[in-house]
Amino acid sequence: MGGLLALGLATEVANADFIFGKPQNLGPVVNTASGDASNCTSADDLELYFASDRPGGFGDFDLWVSTRKSINDPWGPPVNLGAALNSQSVEGYPSLSSDGLTLYFSDAYFGPTRPGGLGGADIWMTTRASHSALWATPVNVKVPINSSSNELGPTISGDNLILIFGSNRAGGSGGYDLWMSTRASVQEPWGPPVNLGASVNSSTNDMECGLSADGLALFFCSNRGGGVGSYDLWMTTRKSRGNPWGQAVNLGPIVNSTADDSAPGVSSDMRTLYFNSSRQGGFGSYDLGEAPIIPILDFNSDEKVDLKDFSRLAQYWGLNESSVDMGPMPWGDGIVDAQDLTVLAEHWLEEFGLLAHWTLDETGGDVAHDSIQKLDGTLHGGPTWQPTAGKVRGALQLDGIDDYVSTPFILDPAGAAFAIFAWVKGGAPGQVVISQTGGMNWLLTDASEGKLMTELTIAGRLARPLTSQTIVTDGNWHRVGLTWDGKNRTLYVDDVEVAEDTQASLSGSQGGLHFGAGKNLDPGSFFSGLIDDVRIHSAALRTGSTTGL
Repeated sequence: MGGLLALGLATEVANADFIFGKPQNLGPVVNTASGDASNCTSADDLELYFASDRPGGFGDFDLWVSTRKSINDPWGPPVNLGAALNSQSVEGYPSLSSDGLTLYFSDAYFGPTRPGGLGGADIWMTTRASHSALWATPVNVKVPINSSSNELGPTISGDNLILIFGSNRAGGSGGYDLWMSTRASVQEPWGPPVNLGASVNSSTNDMECGLSADGLALFFCSNRGGGVGSYDLWMTTRKSRGNPWGQAVNLGPIVNSTADDSAPGVSSDMRTLYFNSSRQGGFGSYDLGEAPIIPILDFNSDEKVDLKDFSRLAQYWGLNESSVDMGPMPWGDGIVDAQDLTVLAEHWLEEFGLLAHWTLDETGGDVAHDSIQKLDGTLHGGPTWQPTAGKVRGALQLDGIDDYVSTPFILDPAGAAFAIFAWVKGGAPGQVVISQTGGMNWLLTDASEGKLMTELTIAGRLARPLTSQTIVTDGNWHRVGLTWDGKNRTLYVDDVEVAEDTQASLSGSQGGLHFGAGKNLDPGSFFSGLIDDVRIHSAALRTGSTTGL
């Protein structure tokens, strides 16, 4: 599934975990050599509205729409929304009501604004009588939404009763803040906008947002500190419309890049995140892309959604149990019920998150087979198979002199969140369990006492190991692990977190792995003991989620 990031939201609504899959460019039918940005989709995810300054428009940036027959079909050639809507000014940041008949958008602070506004960039609205009808001439939303300052990037809830936008008006925390207006019905006017507060806004720019259909999740871009690039995608959630917004969290280095990532939108079923980016590999200055939102339904972390996961869900039926509450997608509604069962059924018998798995249950030969991608390892030095001596069936005995296993390239630790776990028994201080050629020692024991540690760290002056206080060379079986979520290194022993720190990044390598030897095969780094059941996951599993593997 590519690189994945587990996102633990620091709010009441952080229920069963979910992850973002690797972003994909929407391709040359939608994107061009021009700028293609600020998008939204229809409730059925069959219409994609966005802004572009490509040739064939009426002004600077125009609004365009691309359609498709089904969610499994590619997006078709975009069509300009026409002269009644687009002008010689900038039109951008579209947001569509769930019935598809009302479209909000704004002109922009970086270009000419539409005549008839209140000052700077304003928010506008247009309607149509049916899906086949043309859009009417837009009208200014006026006060209290618009002001003499800039208002831009509107996003509305599916029922058209919540409007959130960015503005640099007085009363904010930074350059641009996010503000929210509500109303009781679509026949009533919008109420006075309220600043979303310090949990969402910062002293920098917070803007260009996308609201989930239910009004409980808000994605936006910000250039605050703690990001990956100059502008990153962030999100905040709330338990209900009456609850405050939770602390905003960065979507991490799988979704975000070192370039600008902005103008997020989310499908009504909360399965796809859309956004624009100036990252390398695109077709123009800004391209449109998407990333899947994937619920973590493998509750017992055995890499399969099956009866064991159903049993755990059934155990909490009718209760508010966050660990299994994922319906509606992706974080649930505070009760375990039929909606959670529906999501579970949609992913029934799916394999989850394993990049590679060496069971080490062979009885002979010089190959350690990978059951996932056939990234088989090669035995060196003469280690011996122990078919009945493992923690999970068989294991591999290494002599601590020259025995080890080498694998092909699996992953670059600089490029994705991941987790690696293995069972070990024996060993001595200073010996290595897992390392990467051309890279670093991932799991090893410290030279003095045999405490679990990792040397996988950032490159350069700030490089430092992470050492736990847990000895694993005591002759007993221990399950050792390392996870990286794009920000935190975490060490585990027997499925308990034993050390954690924060890193800006990890040093990369395109090399294969060594089991039972250091990265350079140095004398003293070879492991003397048993190694069993080595697994690499394409996600940084949360604390406790590895139990039972």
